[in-house]
Amino acid sequence: MKALRVFTWFAISLLLIVMLVTASLLYYIVNNLPDVSTLRSVQLQEPLRIYSADDKLIAEIGNKRRIPVSLAEIPQDLIHAILATEDHRFYQHSGVDIKGLARAVIGLITTGEKRQGGSTITMQVARNFFLSRKKTYLRKFNEILLAFKIEHELTKNEILSLYLNKIYLGQRAYGVGAAAKIYYGETVSQLDLAEIAMIAGLPQAPSAINPIYNPNAAKKRRSHVLTRMLRYGYINHAQYQKAMAAPIKTKFHRTKTAVYAPHVAEMVRRYITELFPKIAYTGGFKVYTTIDSSLQTAINHALENGLTAYDRRHGYRGPISWINLQQRSPTDLLKQFNHFPSIKNKPTAIVTTMTDNSAEALLKDGQKITIPWQGLAWARRYINEKRRGPAPKQTVDILKAGDVILVQYQKDHWQLTQKPAIEGAAVSLNSNNGAVLALIGGLPFTQSNFNRAIQAERQPGSSFKPFVYSAALEKGYTAASIINDSPIVLPGNETYELWRPQNDNRRFRGATRLRTGLTHSMNLISIRLLQDIGIDYTHQYVQRFGFAAQSLPQNLSLALGTNTLTPLQLAAAYSSFANSGYRVIPFYIDRIVNSNHNILFQAAPPTVPRYQQGDQPQAPRIISAQNAYIMTSIMQDVARLGTAKRTQELKRQDIAGKTGTTSEQQDGWFAGFTPDVVTTVWVGFDSPQPTGEYSSTLALPIWIDYMKTALNYYPERRWPRPDNLVTLRIDPNTGQLAHDWQKETIFETFRKKYAPKHYSNQANTHLPGDLAQDLF
Repeated sequence: MKALRVFTWFAISLLLIVMLVTASLLYYIVNNLPDVSTLRSVQLQEPLRIYSADDKLIAEIGNKRRIPVSLAEIPQDLIHAILATEDHRFYQHSGVDIKGLARAVIGLITTGEKRQGGSTITMQVARNFFLSRKKTYLRKFNEILLAFKIEHELTKNEILSLYLNKIYLGQRAYGVGAAAKIYYGETVSQLDLAEIAMIAGLPQAPSAINPIYNPNAAKKRRSHVLTRMLRYGYINHAQYQKAMAAPIKTKFHRTKTAVYAPHVAEMVRRYITELFPKIAYTGGFKVYTTIDSSLQTAINHALENGLTAYDRRHGYRGPISWINLQQRSPTDLLKQFNHFPSIKNKPTAIVTTMTDNSAEALLKDGQKITIPWQGLAWARRYINEKRRGPAPKQTVDILKAGDVILVQYQKDHWQLTQKPAIEGAAVSLNSNNGAVLALIGGLPFTQSNFNRAIQAERQPGSSFKPFVYSAALEKGYTAASIINDSPIVLPGNETYELWRPQNDNRRFRGATRLRTGLTHSMNLISIRLLQDIGIDYTHQYVQRFGFAAQSLPQNLSLALGTNTLTPLQLAAAYSSFANSGYRVIPFYIDRIVNSNHNILFQAAPPTVPRYQQGDQPQAPRIISAQNAYIMTSIMQDVARLGTAKRTQELKRQDIAGKTGTTSEQQDGWFAGFTPDVVTTVWVGFDSPQPTGEYSSTLALPIWIDYMKTALNYYPERRWPRPDNLVTLRIDPNTGQLAHDWQKETIFETFRKKYAPKHYSNQANTHLPGDLAQDLF
């Protein structure tokens, strides 16, 4: 009896210890479980989305594709399909389905395997939000406890909504909204019953039963889902039969972007990753840019058309590669396409057969195409930038069987093409606040993301001259000031003992008005002007336009634009002429919105006074309105009479600008503007080399092509004429006042302070400084 009492007390003590330890362990686990109340404000991971100013998608960046949808937006059939397959007693249990859990336990005892099963939707929410995927007894125990806490904290509909937006469904799709888009290219509300059943079957094994890569397994799983729906009364037999008979229609649907602006997207991506380094691609940020979708499309086409036209003018450089067709089977031939990069709108093709005036070619998708003679005739052989071979007479002069080429479909036929060897960039700004309306940094982005619009620092050539002329006006020069266009010899450098600059046409005009000097881009006029007003003064003056001091040479070559800058910098600087003298700062992000639709950032750009709204800051004035007006007037003559007179085909009077061609024709520029928009185009090779053309055929046609679209959005109007200006009739040969009896006269605009006071027969010149002296 004594032994029995001892054993009893020992057993009771042991039981108490076990109960105490268990209670302590349970207390510890429960008190260390995550706070499920955070589910009420949980931030589901969403990709970064970038939009144009008119709300069109430019890019979506992130590893997880998720489109959050409310429970009200989800079809009842999809909710029923999920319930029937995953947890048909969801609305009856309190987080844990005892029957289902019991089946899982019995399975474990009888087979010794930890099989999937027994997890309710609530338990899956607990696992997906708080726990790892590792299968352990402790995780399962935590999952059960969390499920009870979640059911106590949230309603059934809230739990179901979290599940449907969180669950992984393959192909980087998280949530039913993303799955509908990726597999069917539809919104979740557009899915039919067969599609719904397919998606509802994916949570079990999204990779193994992926309908894109394993359609047979996916179809079997879809049948299981439909059978469960029929069993629980969610659908009738007719619906069941129709959905069972439906074909598998899934295919991978990439995110459809509405605007092609990859360089802008990359600019935004870099900015957001600096701002939010840890959650840039998962925080659900929506970035609304200043890009106008129509103008972006126009600038893309203009640059591509312009570079392709230049490339054709200089000849065909030959095929990308060559394949021996006799050693390739049809299947093997198609595999060869994987070795060659794709280019937007220019697919790779392999020439298979030829006639005298056409070529047959094979595309990557197996399609056979014919390239007629009109798509081949342009392809004279490239020799160098100034020479081409003779015009081809038959196809064999251009191609041979096995050639790997690029083709392009134009209007009604295929044509031979090639990736332009030359590069370019273009940027368009709202001149009154600096908003970037359109930007392209080169072609194609898939082969190089180098953004020439903001990264390529090149010499602007004559497109820089207006800033030197503006400095001269500030010093007292007028548009009628006479400057001697004659030879000049200057001290050289370590390479040349003497510097003998020339005009492009190698001619001299003698006494020339300042307006004429810029209109016809006369180099010697610019050099003499800079020589007279002073390098140091000009160096300081032009910095007000935003040019960095270190980029500006401290010598007379500055007059010819030997400094370096980017297309964006030049566009911003020209904005000060377009907007009557104010400096605007380019910006491309209008606002940043988080996943809760709260605005995290709203741009407030310094704006020209007449366009200010609310509490917008005012843009600082950097040159007088009179200076800007006269400079604009001179550059209107460039567009009407000078190196940019091709702009007249636009049939607008409110266009001004300046061409720019650098030494040895290595860079071609055009910077042009209206009162509302300024656009800069640069064309050249990444490794500087002669292009063989001037800017009037390189950059200007691209500018015109783009502005044909842009001007539709900006009605023609005049620049506001500021006070303290006077328009006088003058003698064009002297710049002085004209007599009533003179026939050859012109009208010129002056600041009152610097208007001529002498008549032409009283003094032939009246210039500031000593420039009136005959230099030679």
